[in-house]
Amino acid sequence: MATDKPHMNLAVIGHIDHGKSTTVGRMMFETGAVPAHIIEGYRKEAASKGKATFEFAWVMDNLKEERERGITIDIAHKRFDTAKFYFTVVDCPGHRDFVKNMITGASQADAAVLVVAAPDGVMDQTKEHVFLARTLGITQIIIAINKMDMVKFDEKRFNEVKKDLSDLIKMVGYKPDETLFIPISSLGGQNIKVNSPETPWYKGLPLIQALDTFKEPVKPTEKPFRLPIQDVYSISGIGTVPVGRVETGIMKKGMKVTFMPANKDGEIKSIEMHHEEIPQALPGDNVGFNVRGIAKGDIRRGDVCGPTDLPPTVADEFTAQIVVLQHPSALTVGYTPVFHCHTTQTACTFMELQKKLDPRTGQTKEENPTFLKSGDAAIVVIKPTKPMVIENIKELPQLGRFAVRDMGATIAAGMCIAIKPKQMR
Repeated sequence: MATDKPHMNLAVIGHIDHGKSTTVGRMMFETGAVPAHIIEGYRKEAASKGKATFEFAWVMDNLKEERERGITIDIAHKRFDTAKFYFTVVDCPGHRDFVKNMITGASQADAAVLVVAAPDGVMDQTKEHVFLARTLGITQIIIAINKMDMVKFDEKRFNEVKKDLSDLIKMVGYKPDETLFIPISSLGGQNIKVNSPETPWYKGLPLIQALDTFKEPVKPTEKPFRLPIQDVYSISGIGTVPVGRVETGIMKKGMKVTFMPANKDGEIKSIEMHHEEIPQALPGDNVGFNVRGIAKGDIRRGDVCGPTDLPPTVADEFTAQIVVLQHPSALTVGYTPVFHCHTTQTACTFMELQKKLDPRTGQTKEENPTFLKSGDAAIVVIKPTKPMVIENIKELPQLGRFAVRDMGATIAAGMCIAIKPKQMR
């Protein structure tokens, strides 16, 4: 059974048109996750529409609109297996309007593959994605230098791009000497599953084997138990059944729990996963559980369940480090967009813009700026308009990251670095 293998969420990031979707499609094909006849069908359809090289990309981009535009919009979750892991690919769009999907995708990822096209090298968006990946807590990264066929598999060009990328990733804190750089051509399949005779100078691992060098993510079982609620059901004969994913700690039958910010207490009667009752649940487990002492109307999506002796933190105000991704004008004090954090969506107000940072170094560029615009990184003070659970990124990173949305677009992404808690009891 493949479920015996450890699971990894893999984000595939990089500039638009550098071949992310084709790379994912090729990895899925080469690991047997997508049968050859499906690829062949895509190839014929792509050729008939004058997009002859898009067949692997279409494995991921199976939304009609995406095919016609030739770009990746939604995050498609696809699964493939290597010798060591089973991977869920979070294919992260590279296009500007789709950065919001990248945030929600990357914030769940354990590791990333950065795809950079050899002819173009480092682009602005390559920088943004590397910075975001780091901000959102992805610590493991492999770099695939793609479209090597377009530079005739030239070792010199590979080394030039590798050097630029090494300088870039070093700025945000990745270690170039511990990072694998792989010359690939996703379209032709070179260095994806086996090493290609086209690159006799490359002595490293092909991409699929390289993925097995990632370290298995550590389950944060020693941290306090936290489970953000996704839904609440009322099941006759059983009672109130909240559903969600354990983010940290261990959930056990008989535990006394508190739901915040609802401020309701209960006791876990039973835990169920995949329709089977289990005595305890660990981080990453999606569970339904029955709670004694809680009515359906008491709790809702966005509430967080934790142990009564260490309840989830409700913020009166919090300090955050953010990156402004896109804003039509400027972001100022008083602005109140919607913050998406774990399962909650809460309107929050910018109370103070404390300092603007240099996104490349993290050093302070300006104290108390009057506004922030696209591309700025900053330290800010935020006040939720109604009670909301958020945790310090250093203590519980799974509940410390958020995306900021307004007018159907993602304005910013960030993490909580300090909290002024609200007294709830």
